[in-house]
Amino acid sequence: MANKLTPEGAAIWARKHLDDVPLIYSSTDAHTVSQAQAKYGKQQIANCIETFFATTAQLLRDAGYRRIISAGGETSGAVVAALKADALEIDPGVPAVKVVGTDLTLALKSGNFGRQVFFAHAAQALKAQ
Repeated sequence: MANKLTPEGAAIWARKHLDDVPLIYSSTDAHTVSQAQAKYGKQQIANCIETFFATTAQLLRDAGYRRIISAGGETSGAVVAALKADALEIDPGVPAVKVVGTDLTLALKSGNFGRQVFFAHAAQALKAQ
């Protein structure tokens, strides 16, 4: 697989945009996804994406980030596991969780769930945390 962007590179980029809400995502058309899955296998592709975002989240946490929005059920699970968030408090009415014992807040979005304005709404909700 062509590793065009590393978690380290993504974290460096995000740190340059501290005053904004940097968005790091993976997306491509269905044909490209099918080709990659045929070449490397569905599970290998999924593992690479999950590892990328989990490692990026760790690097951002270590750099002082205290608000992370994660989308995708499996990816969000990988992020939570990588951050060793084994005790979570859910904020009622807001798709966000605080990691107990820290000042880290996560917003978790599963797959196709949520409105088009989810990311903007989540960013505002986390800003208030």
